[in-house]
Amino acid sequence: MSSPQHTKTLGQKDLVLFTVSAILLLETLAAAASIGASSIFWWIFLCCIFLIPFALICAEMGCAYPEQGGIYAWIKKAFGGRWASRATWGYWVNTAVWMPAIFILFAGIFKQLFYPELSLNGQIMLGVALTWIAVGVNVMTLNIGKWVPNIGAVLKVIIFAIIIIGAFNYTQHQGMANPLTFDTLIPDLGSSLQYIPAIIYGMLGFELISASSDEMENPAKDVPRAIFMSAGIIITLYILGTIAVLAAIPADEINLVEGLMDTLYLFLGDSPIGQAAALVLGVAALYTFFSNGVTWSLGCNRAAAEAAQDGELPKVFGIVHPTRGTPVGAAILTGAVSTATLLLYGFISGSNEDLFWSLFAFSAVVFLLPYQGMLLSFVRMRKTDPDHPRPYKIPGGDLVAKLLAYLCMSVLGLTIVLFIYVPGEGVQWPVLIGVLFTLGLGEIIIRQAENHKFPQTTQTEAL
Repeated sequence: MSSPQHTKTLGQKDLVLFTVSAILLLETLAAAASIGASSIFWWIFLCCIFLIPFALICAEMGCAYPEQGGIYAWIKKAFGGRWASRATWGYWVNTAVWMPAIFILFAGIFKQLFYPELSLNGQIMLGVALTWIAVGVNVMTLNIGKWVPNIGAVLKVIIFAIIIIGAFNYTQHQGMANPLTFDTLIPDLGSSLQYIPAIIYGMLGFELISASSDEMENPAKDVPRAIFMSAGIIITLYILGTIAVLAAIPADEINLVEGLMDTLYLFLGDSPIGQAAALVLGVAALYTFFSNGVTWSLGCNRAAAEAAQDGELPKVFGIVHPTRGTPVGAAILTGAVSTATLLLYGFISGSNEDLFWSLFAFSAVVFLLPYQGMLLSFVRMRKTDPDHPRPYKIPGGDLVAKLLAYLCMSVLGLTIVLFIYVPGEGVQWPVLIGVLFTLGLGEIIIRQAENHKFPQTTQTEAL
């Protein structure tokens, strides 16, 4: 199947906004702040040992191998089609089950703002509707669809800025709800391990823009610059935003779904103007949750479509719009899986907070696994393809590059364990069962795609 020609519509500004939209997550603030004051330590520490090394690796890979499909293309170059297919399956299916989590968060805030009587079933139905709107955006061309994440990124920065300024004003009169002292900043491993994975999750996504390399104006130059600029914006706002939430609400009272609006109401006050401002920002936050789902699906569906066009995933993933070249098949499948996931997990969850965390943890484990393949591909391509042009290259030689990659892999491995096994609570069986089922289903789908591909490719491969 020949790939359609893509229009060069993504400039450096678009790449920065796209990356900020993908990684800067308002919902991560509540989960991180739930740790308490020590979350500030974890943000800084994990930024040094994970975010910076990971961003450097993505910058090198993104400009050295600017190919449509991004992470799929990189792993295929290093380890072949089957491992690339496995990674792409995990990458894609994560989005299909993570979108329901983010849309349940949307529904929880919507309920808080407009419809306090909205039942959990009603919130699930709202999540289903949002899922299919996101599918529609995926079918648009990127010169139109890119505005969803672009606007979302701008709104996120505005909301973060208002929360940070509001925290400063609030503490002048009310003091800190969670004192920030040397003693409180020291981490307590027993109480904070559960939410540390959420911080790591909030640092992933720098590679996402490379899934649309064919639609970039100058990927070799713009990708590393966009990654470094967005990384600085993201970590600064995450740290200051977490401090702001901790200023307003005691850590043990933070609600994972409604914590954002609780913070805004406290900062903006009970006056009519303050309430109206909080409402406007709440609506803006709702839009950013929607844009999160759109941003990730735009990248992941393109990676899945590229894998299908190479015969590594079923052909239905590779169906593209005849004139726009957009991933119609992958997008519709994303909508179908997201809908089924919402309905299934909705039956076994007692509240929107339980539903959000179950979906979030399950999808996160599936999401983290492909990154191990990406990091291994980076190490392998440094060894097997040393002369390939790299407009940006991590300084320090191969030894430094390997150490950074293995450090990131170790952090991701620990994060996966902590999503499945929570200290003090034990194994999270819904998460583990969901992950094993998803990986098993992916293996079946990949083998079937290979069986259909084999007769057509045997002769070529033999040559």
